[in-house]
This record gives sequence, C-alpha cells and structure tokens, in this order.
Amino acid sequence: MGMSTGGSDGARPNINVTPLIDVLLVLLIIFMVISPLKPSRFEAKVPAEPKQQQNIEVKPNPLTLVVNIARDTRAVTLNNESAGTADDAEPLTNKLREIFKARENNGVFKEGTNEVEKTIFIKSPKSVRYGDVVKVIDAAKMAGAQPIGLQIDDLSE
Repeated sequence: MGMSTGGSDGARPNINVTPLIDVLLVLLIIFMVISPLKPSRFEAKVPAEPKQQQNIEVKPNPLTLVVNIARDTRAVTLNNESAGTADDAEPLTNKLREIFKARENNGVFKEGTNEVEKTIFIKSPKSVRYGDVVKVIDAAKMAGAQPIGLQIDDLSE
C-alpha cells in the first residue's frame, strides 16, 4: 500500500443541494398562495343609504367638533371660532388639547364606552390644496383627536 503525503486523495466535502431546492420550492408555493390574501387597497367605510326617508327631527350633538378651512384665506376655524391658518395650525392643536383635557376632567365619554370623546370632522371646499388639509389633519392628530372624519357635504362653498 502506498501512502501519499500530498493530501490530494483526502476527503472532499460535497454539498447536497437537493434539500435546499425542495425548501425553496415549498417557500415559493407558500408565498404564491398567500400573496392574493394580503389587502391591496384602502377600505373606506361609507354609511349605507337609508331605505325610507322619514321626517325625523335629529338633534345635533353638542360635543361635535367641526374644523373648517376657508377657501380664500386658508383660515382655520373650530366650531366657528378662529384657530389659526392652514400654514400655522398650532393654535388649532392647542385649542383641541384644551378641549380634550377639559372633557377628560369632566368625564365626557363616548356613548356606551369609557373613552374620552375626541371625534372631529374636517370640512373643506374642493378648491383648498390637499397639502393644507393634510396639515390640519396632522395638527388634529397631534392634539390626540381620534377618529377624524372628512365632511363631504357643502363642498361647493
């Protein structure tokens, strides 16, 4: 028997790639099955139309907060009181924080829950720039408003 000292006849490692390819194919199939299930669009909740319209007197909620953006001046009002402009929405944020703090201290909660009523509606004509509306929404979010609704009636002002 001859002995070699060069090491050329030593054991060489072999990587078996068949199990790796099998795992890869299984992952590919899983991702192909899951991909149609993921949500791909924004879901908006639109109220259903009433079946019958009756003359029912609806009383406005005294806790409703409506933020209005003026078309020409871009002035922001909170329930018809001045609250800054679309460029400087910090007065709006401060007023909303004061209102929410007062509601928390007085125990003003949403009906049927123990959460403080922080719902606001933003009303703006179509001619107001999108960026201005977003600035007002951001200011309301910074004050802690939730949920924020966009009022779509009377947009022709």
